[in-house]
Amino acid sequence: MADIARDDDIIEIALPPRYAMGERVISRSVIRNDGTYNGKDIGDVLVNRGEIGYVRSIGTFLQQFYIYAVEFPDSGTRVGMRAKELCTLDNLPDEVLAQLGERAGQLGHLL
Repeated sequence: MADIARDDDIIEIALPPRYAMGERVISRSVIRNDGTYNGKDIGDVLVNRGEIGYVRSIGTFLQQFYIYAVEFPDSGTRVGMRAKELCTLDNLPDEVLAQLGERAGQLGHLL
């Protein structure tokens, strides 16, 4: 069995979850099957970068990280993801909305 790499020294679960149940999020990277997704081969793409999904549940891993179960309607997958692999579309900070300008209004039309 391979060793589990703890890539962060931060204990995420000491803080509240970054995303809420039902929140609309977007994948920041391509997510591939690491062997924990049934019915797909290891290495198969489960979620593409830029795919939009919804947080359906929040769990923890290694008593350190939050794992967000995100449902992606376009691909029909539900995948566990870390906060750093996601970005919110519903609760963008004011400074980000200001930078987006008129394009911020287009976010409401996604999905």
